[in-house]
Amino acid sequence: MPEPAGTTPLPPRSVIGILGSGQLGKMLAQAASRLGFRTHVYGDDAGPAFDVATAHSVGSFTSLGRLDEFARGVDVVTYEFENVPVVAAEHLALSVPVRPGARALAVSQDRIAEKTFIRDLGIPVAPFAAITDVGDLASAASAQSTWESRAILKTARLGYDGKGQASVATPAGLESAFSDLGNVPCVLERRLAFQCEVSVIVVRGVLGETITYDIPVNEHEGGILRRSTVPSGLPAAVEQQARAMASRIATALDYVGVLAVEMFYLGTDAAEPLVVNEIAPRVHNSGHWTMDACAVGQFENHIRAVAGWPLGDTTRHSDAAMQNLIGHDVDAWPSIAATRDACLHLYGKREARDGRKMGHVNHLRPRRP
Repeated sequence: MPEPAGTTPLPPRSVIGILGSGQLGKMLAQAASRLGFRTHVYGDDAGPAFDVATAHSVGSFTSLGRLDEFARGVDVVTYEFENVPVVAAEHLALSVPVRPGARALAVSQDRIAEKTFIRDLGIPVAPFAAITDVGDLASAASAQSTWESRAILKTARLGYDGKGQASVATPAGLESAFSDLGNVPCVLERRLAFQCEVSVIVVRGVLGETITYDIPVNEHEGGILRRSTVPSGLPAAVEQQARAMASRIATALDYVGVLAVEMFYLGTDAAEPLVVNEIAPRVHNSGHWTMDACAVGQFENHIRAVAGWPLGDTTRHSDAAMQNLIGHDVDAWPSIAATRDACLHLYGKREARDGRKMGHVNHLRPRRP
């Protein structure tokens, strides 16, 4: 039986177009090269991905003419960050496959849309209230009064690594926080008493096949991911539930590529042990450990998926702890490079700054039985 239209695997030397020139784009280009693909990176500045791509272009993500030039030289388009304008993905899709599709961007770029989408799938999310303008503050404050806990206000768009967020304890505090965040659309979420944050890295192919990696436990400092560790130590039934939830989201989005689904684990005594926090339609920081602890890491599997290839083995052959090198942590590279079982990945950014991810290191250990 022939495959559905548009799903024929791309042969080696095909060109993978990547929107975004950051470190994720760089690692995608490196993975593509190992499989014999060429890459063309399109970014609005000259980031680390330009160092390794076969070709690169600088241009605005809203310049349709520049995007047309880019599309003529590639066989498929993917992206390394979730804030690619939806209009750019929709425009490119008129002439070349875009994987994952524009719908994944539209859902993930707006926290109100994202939480509503996930909730409507029957998947637990934290109680929330949408605030589009000052007129919604009273109803949001009323909702918060029923939660019997503090809340967190997040901008609906563009917040990441702890940015665009504020803690809220009282109705007066909500009004002040909304003003401090610029009176832009926000979502007010109940703070949950969770035991840990975990993430599921799920890969979905063009024919709908879905696989997942082992689930890491994530630790944050200052709103930025500091480390991810596998194995998670979660009960097997909880891990199975997490994988099923992530796969359901990927299927509902008709997703192609790597999708990260971040969740809170509330414990086995909770009515809902797992609650989805957010999704990221791209390769993800909490999946960097897969580069060295699995036969096929997340970057290669993303390239395989968008190119229509068979998905690779996600089996973990080693236990691993991924640690981000943030700011001047990177200055310790000589000692890290000399450490046994440390797999060092430096992004080649020109300047170390506070809060800036400069690289990561995967510490490997023999897998426990």
